[in-house]
Amino acid sequence: MPIVDEPLPRPRRWGAPELARLTAMVDQDSLFYWHGPQTAALATEFRRHYPFAHLFATSSGSAALHVAVAALRLRPGDEVIVPPITDMGSVIGILYQQGVPVFADVDPHTYNLDPAAVRRAITSRTRAIMPVHLAGNPADTTALAALAREHGVALIEDCAQAWGALHQGRPVGLAADLACYSFNDYKHLSCGDGGIVATCRADLGPTLTPWGDKHYDRTVPGLRDPADLAPNYRMSEPQAAVAAAQLTRLTAIVARRHHAGQLLTSLLADLPGVIPPRVTPGNTHSYWFYFLRLDLARLGCPRAAWVEALRAEGATATAGYIPTPVYRYRVFQNHNFFGGAWPVRDAGLTKMDYREVNCPNAESILTDGVVLPLNEAMSDTYIAKVAHAIRTVTTRLQK
Repeated sequence: MPIVDEPLPRPRRWGAPELARLTAMVDQDSLFYWHGPQTAALATEFRRHYPFAHLFATSSGSAALHVAVAALRLRPGDEVIVPPITDMGSVIGILYQQGVPVFADVDPHTYNLDPAAVRRAITSRTRAIMPVHLAGNPADTTALAALAREHGVALIEDCAQAWGALHQGRPVGLAADLACYSFNDYKHLSCGDGGIVATCRADLGPTLTPWGDKHYDRTVPGLRDPADLAPNYRMSEPQAAVAAAQLTRLTAIVARRHHAGQLLTSLLADLPGVIPPRVTPGNTHSYWFYFLRLDLARLGCPRAAWVEALRAEGATATAGYIPTPVYRYRVFQNHNFFGGAWPVRDAGLTKMDYREVNCPNAESILTDGVVLPLNEAMSDTYIAKVAHAIRTVTTRLQK
């Protein structure tokens, strides 16, 4: 009999609150976002947790990030510093705005942007720093915001994986010039797909809606005279209805996930060969998933063998997160961004060669890291079984 003798718990994610808003939506005359009651309700619910002055609801988290980058009005060849352990959504908008993603290494214990590495990466072309709160663990935005102010660049927080996470008691995103959130199907909160981009800056706030809506001015009925080239990233009323209802669940979801993650870390304390994620004192990790590292030299076995043994004990685990740092993806190695070319580089506006980029900490994390699912349906008993399985497997393989 395996140690984890029950199936992976799965929460019921949607129910009466979502159905109530969708039912009200069906009676509307229009499902368009502009002056839509569901989109307005989404903004209200969002601001209960994140008190931004300005926001725009988008079709995805990637779209939110693209709007944020566009709002900065990058010039071709301008640089945005990003971590190499992230989703493509963090860098797509930079490339489409003819900017250059510059990969800086991460902290080996939090897996987030290392401020020291960011400082080394800043050049005269840097326009923004984009920390990603990986798996819900807040990045050091105190240090990164100070760096941004020192160099006169913007801070864009990618909060896609970090609903409910707190940096020094404040919701992630509030330290930034622009903050982006995701309602993707796999995130803490979901309406299938969707996102929000938000800011408190008076100069950027009014531009968010145009940058996500073909640069139309909706305040003038019938006007179709865009001043800039912008995509269509609008969220629809059905998406907004579900997202608004999801936000009413945020506090309870994150409280349970935080408790489960902290419990697992405490049960793995001082286990040789297993390195839990480090959470900076004063921060609240919201655990989109649980990401630990293995000391493979101490274990004396490959990561795959450890994961296979853990699965044999009934626990769910994945060897690694993404297969390689983003800069090693084929699209970056081949600089294949626009029809097999990279106009910015071809025009001599950057000398970036992603084949020469190397971030040692990121490489190591993705070589020895293990992802464990974690969600609000997991009981303390289930977490204890997973911890017991990890301890048993680790001790057995070290003998």
